[in-house]
Amino acid sequence: MSHVEVLRRGRVLEITLNKPKVNAIDRAMSQDMGAAFALFRDDPDLWCAILTGAGEKIFSAGWDLKALNQGEMALNNWWEEDYGDGGFAGLTENWNLNKPVICALNGMAIGGGFEIAMACDLIIAADHVQFALPEMPLGIVPDAGALQRLPRMIPRNIAMEMFLLGRRMGAAEAAHYGLVNKVVPRQDLMTAARAWADQIAGSAPLAMQTVKEVERAIQALPLQTSFAHMRNGDLPTYRAMLKSEDAAEGIAAFTEKRDPVFKGK
Repeated sequence: MSHVEVLRRGRVLEITLNKPKVNAIDRAMSQDMGAAFALFRDDPDLWCAILTGAGEKIFSAGWDLKALNQGEMALNNWWEEDYGDGGFAGLTENWNLNKPVICALNGMAIGGGFEIAMACDLIIAADHVQFALPEMPLGIVPDAGALQRLPRMIPRNIAMEMFLLGRRMGAAEAAHYGLVNKVVPRQDLMTAARAWADQIAGSAPLAMQTVKEVERAIQALPLQTSFAHMRNGDLPTYRAMLKSEDAAEGIAAFTEKRDPVFKGK
C-alpha cells in the first residue's frame, strides 16, 4: 500500500503524504515519492506540482526512525541505499527537476520533513505550522538538505540556533526571514496553493523551467561569471525557451493585445 497519493488536476499534479500518524518516511515511501516526482518531471502535460500532507497536525516528521532502529534502513552512508529517483523523498537531490513545486504545509515540518519543504520552490504555510530540527539530541545531524540549504535561506546565526539548540520556528517568523513565501489560515491553505499553481500552469512552461535551471546553475557563481555561463553554459531548457513557439506566441499576444495560448514547445 502506497502512502503517497497522486491526483491530476489539469496541468497541476497534487502529491499528498498520507501515512498516519506523522508521515514518517521509510525507504519504500521515499521511492514512491520519487516515482511521483518522476511522473511530474517526465509528463509534458504537467506544468506545476503541489506537495502537501494529509490532516492538519504534521506535514512530515522526516525519516522513519522506527524503521531505522529496526535495521530496515542504514545510518552509515545512508545515501548509498536506494531511496528512489531524486534522493530522499524524491526532492532533496532532484537536480534535473526544472518544473516548479509548491509546498503547502498543512502542519509541522520536522527534521526530514523540513528538509523536503526547503527543496520546494515556493512554500505556503498554514498559520499554526512550526519548523524544527530535533536531530542533535539523537546524536545525528540533518544532512538531507538542512545543513546545506538552511544557512542559505535564513541568517546563519538563526540557522545555527535551530541546529545546535533545536529551537522551533513558527510560520510567522519563517515568513519574516523569507523561508516561507506566504502564511494563511489553515482552512485557506489548499485554496491559496491551487491559486498559485493555476497561475504558474497558465504561463509558458519552458520559461518557468528556465528559471529553475539557470538559478541552480549560477547560484554559487560570481556575477560576471554567471552572465558568461548563461551565454555559453550547458543550459538546454534555456536554449529551447529562446527559440520556442511559446516565446514567439507570448510576444505576438502582447503586441496584439490578447491572451497567449501556450503549448509547452
